[in-house]
Amino acid sequence: MVRLTRRMLSKRPLPIRPDPQLSETTTMHTGSCLCGGIRYRFDGGVTRIGLCHCSMCRKASGTAYAANAPVPRAAFQLLQGAELLKAYASSPGKQRWFCANCGSPIYSESAGYPDLVRIRLGALDQPAGRTPDYHYL
Repeated sequence: MVRLTRRMLSKRPLPIRPDPQLSETTTMHTGSCLCGGIRYRFDGGVTRIGLCHCSMCRKASGTAYAANAPVPRAAFQLLQGAELLKAYASSPGKQRWFCANCGSPIYSESAGYPDLVRIRLGALDQPAGRTPDYHYL
């Protein structure tokens, strides 16, 4: 169980950039949407996990919060289903990518962080292997 600290519950999130001191250099993660039409992988560890409780993340995920992790864009590789990926511009400079067939959220990208994608951890094939680092309210 994660013990919430005052910092974790603040409205100001920690930076979403991966922390190189936390990275796992030999790890590869795979993920997919619910219908299996979209498959992806990324190399490197999951270095920061954020649970976002903002209204947009709640609505995009259909749950009380979205579990996200930043991944370097260069490490992310789409294996199949490019034709099924659809984007929604949820706010200026932010795209949320999802499966057009089953609706699973896959990742988001922000113009403010062009070298990163934010993976939706619920789409990983295996658990991320760490607990959340912060909550964003």
